[in-house]
Order: sequence, then C-alpha cells, then structure tokens
Amino acid sequence: MTLRTNEAQLVEMAVMGNVSQPSLRYPGYTLDTNGVGRVLPGMSGVVYNARVGDPAFGWSGDHVEPGVSIANPDSGGEYALHYLTCIGNRADITSGLAKGAEGIVTGEHARLLVDFPAEANDLLCVGDAIQITAYGRGLQLLDFPQIELKKCSPKLIHGIPMEVVNGKLRVPVTMELPPRIMGSGAELNSEYVDQDLMSGDRALMAELGIDQMRLGDLVVIPDADHRWGRGYRKGAVTIALCIHGDSVMTGHGPGILTLMTSAEPCIEWYIDPAANIANYLNIREVL
Repeated sequence: MTLRTNEAQLVEMAVMGNVSQPSLRYPGYTLDTNGVGRVLPGMSGVVYNARVGDPAFGWSGDHVEPGVSIANPDSGGEYALHYLTCIGNRADITSGLAKGAEGIVTGEHARLLVDFPAEANDLLCVGDAIQITAYGRGLQLLDFPQIELKKCSPKLIHGIPMEVVNGKLRVPVTMELPPRIMGSGAELNSEYVDQDLMSGDRALMAELGIDQMRLGDLVVIPDADHRWGRGYRKGAVTIALCIHGDSVMTGHGPGILTLMTSAEPCIEWYIDPAANIANYLNIREVL
C-alpha cells in the first residue's frame, strides 16, 4: 500500500541561513555529571569528521552537530528557518568557494544541520550563505489523520520503508528509548528543536544498547505524546531521529528530534539496525 499524502497542496519556498561560528561563554567550562569543568567543542560551524551515520557516543565533544550548522542573523528569519525547514530538504550553497554545491537537511538543534559532500565541506567558510528549499510543513498522512508529522519532508516519508499492516503504520527503528530517560527539551514545543535523552547512567545506556546509537538513527519512544509538546501518555507512540551527539551535562545526551507522533495506538515498529537516514536519503552507505 502506497502512503497517501497531501504533498501536492504543500507550499515550497526558499529560506536561508549562514554557516555559523562556534561560540563559547566565558570562561568556557561546562560542568559534567560529576561536577568537573570541561571545555569541549561540538556545536555550530563546520564539523569535518562527524557525519550522519557516525556514532552518537564516544566523541571528545559536547552536543556534537554533524556536518554544517547554519543560522539566520534576523530573529524572524531564524524562526522561519527552524519552523519551515524539514528533514530531507535540499540545501544549496550560494556564496563562497563551495558555491553551487548541494546538500541535504539532516536535523534541527540550536542551528539547522546540513550534510554536504566532503569536497564541499572542505571549501566552506564561516558566513557562507546556504539556501534551503523548504518543503514539508503541513504534510499529512491522509489514511492516518491521527498521526502528527513533525519536520518531515515528502522525500523523507517516501524514503523510509514503512508499510500498513492490519490498519497500523509499521515503521523501522534501530532501538526503543524508555520515556523515563528523556530529559532536556521536554519544555519545548515539538515543532522546534529536539529533546535530549539523559545519558548520565552509562551502565543503563550499555544495558539497553543505547550507547550504540548513531547520528541519523530512527528510534521509537513508547508512551510518549509529542503532538503539542513532549509528555507521557500511556499507549501513545513517537518516532524520532537522533540529530546530535552525546553530552557530558546532567539531563542531556544525544538529541532526539520528533518526526511522527500519535496519542492513539496506530503506529507499530520493528527493529532494523539499518534504520538510518543516511541510508534512506542516500547520503552515504551505513551498514
């Protein structure tokens, strides 16, 4: 069964941002879960050696954002960049040495996250302009009106090998995340930015296999209702995306971006180690 959507009615438009400069607040220290001050890289700028498909754990960094992070200097433009851009949207470099190269949106954190080929990354400079073809805001699954889609482009929805079984949508994921480990970001609406899982209990991370998570993995959070926020509801289901790396901070960890959610039990899932957008969006071969 082909998933029917309203994509023909969606508005497709341009939004833009610039490659952002990493910034630190003086004196630069972040307290880890043991109260030790650490100075670590991770957020903003151009990251050369972490891409979608790479591990979310193990970096000597904090909230590592894979690929290129972009922002708009105007506050209204910045919100438009966040709210209108969807995972899988095309991104074009419009200035600088890498002008003309094409990439793809892979996440939303404090900045929008974009993956470009390595040869384009090597030529990018802080401040270079990136234009995104925003397409997906308002997307609906016509046969599942009870499922809310968040940050999903038609390209992403059609790229994930989902199927309808016994009237339910069956989605591949790499792992389950217990709602009790979901932390920072619960206070934000689910249209904007991500929610971190809490990774401070390293023994639990290993026991559940969460320490094997990769950037770009699809995951499921049972009993999580992310329709109008992020909260607990028995029987609800949320499918989400790992968009940034682990954190040393208490209450933080890899970032989990909401993709689809329902308060009704109409989403099922199965475990597939290859359930990563690097595979589904043809970014690179993973597994």
